[in-house]
Amino acid sequence: MSPLDAFWHLANLFAPAWGLAALLALAIKGLWRREAKSLAWRRLWGWGAAGGSAAVIAALLLFGRDGRMAGYALLLLGVALPQWWLLSFRR
Repeated sequence: MSPLDAFWHLANLFAPAWGLAALLALAIKGLWRREAKSLAWRRLWGWGAAGGSAAVIAALLLFGRDGRMAGYALLLLGVALPQWWLLSFRR
């Protein structure tokens, strides 16, 4: 595998986590404007992406492969929990 192929392989592994974190950060900033006013979009995305990336790695270690429904459930929790924590404990 060439270095470029390895890069795309890793980028595609983490793309669902980063994309879901971006969508959820946009939804938070749009739906809960008053509560999320002090939170930067990048901070919401960064924490969600970090949690989602950790969840993808954990699912890969637990299940031995990517793409299982339980892995996607873990990904959803990994993205949502840090953003929920930022939103609810920032007040």
